[in-house]
Amino acid sequence: MTFDALLNSAAQRLQRAGSPSPRIDAEVLMAFATGRSRTWLYTWGDGECPTWEHARFDALVAARALGQPVAYLTGEREFWGLPLATSPSTLIPRPDTETLVDAVLARAKMSGGRLLDLGTGTGAIALAFASERPAWQVVGVDVRPEAVALATHNAQSLRITNTTFLVSDWFAALTAPPEGAAFDIIVSNPPYIAADDPHLAEGDVRFEPRSALVAGADGMADLLHLITAAQRFLSSGGWLALEHGYQQAPLVRQALIHAGYQNVESVQDIGGHERVTLGHLD
Repeated sequence: MTFDALLNSAAQRLQRAGSPSPRIDAEVLMAFATGRSRTWLYTWGDGECPTWEHARFDALVAARALGQPVAYLTGEREFWGLPLATSPSTLIPRPDTETLVDAVLARAKMSGGRLLDLGTGTGAIALAFASERPAWQVVGVDVRPEAVALATHNAQSLRITNTTFLVSDWFAALTAPPEGAAFDIIVSNPPYIAADDPHLAEGDVRFEPRSALVAGADGMADLLHLITAAQRFLSSGGWLALEHGYQQAPLVRQALIHAGYQNVESVQDIGGHERVTLGHLD
């Protein structure tokens, strides 16, 4: 059977299974199963697919049809142009989170500083920022040791050397000023989904770690905690930038203003939703 025929059949199967991007899913899985690039598949797709590659591809498509995320099946997802290793122990990096990277880069001087990424997961935010600001010191923390190991692996694979990843429950393993050094920017994509949100039963999030998705107080608990706790660790004029749910921006803005942050504003993601809110201290 040709590569083209296999791809067409797989895309139809994934569409019936409810994949939001069946053709792309099929192409990514085919590239992974065969060790060939998607460009190669476009050019030479009329060739016959070897039997063992066909079997491997069929197994991946079957898993995807059951809902398994492509990023977990291939063990990789691109973020900010960086190929990142993924695992079921961390959230899958998403394009909407690049809004957070854009927002902090716009406020980060070129000469250097210190950034803290709370709940770093794969290290996506920390590594994207570090790749653009090599003069900065970037620290990423996560409560899960396996996530810290994965982020460290990604940094080493990408040869990004201005990052350090630590196991910490938010700020617990860090020392606040004056004993510790302050951060010029603190960022986080924390859990912000309410426990009864129906989206938890849909799509890729069914397979992602619930502890990285769900927060109390209708999804606001961790956001509110970080807004308060971050003040001890920020330098004068330092920025706090938080990703949140598409309906939470007014509540996050209100909380930041109430806590004394200045120039509070929200930034829209690629879908036009207010996805990131930030403010700075005097």
